[in-house]
Amino acid sequence: MNRWDSTPAIRFFGGRKLLYLLGILLMIGLNILVYSSVGFIFDPLWIFVETVALPLILSVVVYYLLRPIINQLESWKIKRIWGILITLLALVGIITLLVVLIIPFLEKQLISLAEELPSYVRDLINTADDWLRNSIFSVYYTNLFQDVDGMLNQIPDYISTYASQTVEGITNIISTVTNVVVAIVTLPFILFYLLKDGHRLPGSIIRIFPPKMRTEVASVFKGIDHQLSAYIQGQIIVSFCIGVMMYIGFLIIGLEYALLLAAIASVTSVVPYLGPVIAITPALIISIVTSPFMVLKLVIVWTVVQLLEGKFISPQIMGKSLHIHPVTIIFVLLTAGHLFGVVGIILAIPGYAILKVVVSHMFYWFQRRYNRFVEEEDQYKMINER
Repeated sequence: MNRWDSTPAIRFFGGRKLLYLLGILLMIGLNILVYSSVGFIFDPLWIFVETVALPLILSVVVYYLLRPIINQLESWKIKRIWGILITLLALVGIITLLVVLIIPFLEKQLISLAEELPSYVRDLINTADDWLRNSIFSVYYTNLFQDVDGMLNQIPDYISTYASQTVEGITNIISTVTNVVVAIVTLPFILFYLLKDGHRLPGSIIRIFPPKMRTEVASVFKGIDHQLSAYIQGQIIVSFCIGVMMYIGFLIIGLEYALLLAAIASVTSVVPYLGPVIAITPALIISIVTSPFMVLKLVIVWTVVQLLEGKFISPQIMGKSLHIHPVTIIFVLLTAGHLFGVVGIILAIPGYAILKVVVSHMFYWFQRRYNRFVEEEDQYKMINER
């Protein structure tokens, strides 16, 4: 018998010879070649997915936020349909209150910040320029500044080169606005039916599978539901706590645009690790221009908030439900951002969590089918549990 025959790796894939493993790899390569050659067939499918993705994602997020409330009302003997209507009416009232009371104030602060931001940036550049010209790096900075001047002189050429892309950019903006409007209009209808029949959807999908697979598929749906629920509900609560703490801290140190900067910090905190870096940038610019002492106070506030969030709030609210290593999170965020932009960064972590649940279950099923050691381990665990 050949020394490559019946190795553990080949038995793991269900075969007995090296030729079997090579055949599997060949079939995988042929499938990739065929699908890459006829990819244009799937263009209508991708257009459909792009159209329904945004309203569906928003509906799922709101669904997981409102589902505990609906379930609680149902436990109080309130019919589910009435609980949904009461919750949606309360949600509309809260949104209306925010629009009437808070949004106009945020809008004024945003307009004021947009008007004054160029002066803030100009003061920051002048301050940095004065410091660098009088520092030990002055020689290098002077050479670099000459190169920057040369690049600035080429700006008109760049403008004329890329002017032809203006029409394409306007078309993309119109398409994005259209998708957002469609998402807002269809969101209430999708959300209503999700709240009404969403708890029945996994059971309907599970019945499609053969009876022997239904228990295992149900465990996959249960794992996905747990991951999404824990992440969405926990992340919203953590973001709200960060926004409140930031607002209080900015008020204490007397930083301008406290509410707007706190709102930015709350929204960007949805993105792990990268969000705080994005959020602190405008606050840091304003504090540097204000005074060096304001920078010190901002650093203190930011450090205290991050410590409270990392050591107390997130562990208590979100726990360790995702079980994702920080380095993995960073790589996932960078990859998703490169492939799908801002939307990819926002959806990277829950998407990875779902993929991890599916892949881990499939790998376990594969092992259990073709690896006798897994079956022996399962039997050993059952004996010990008894």
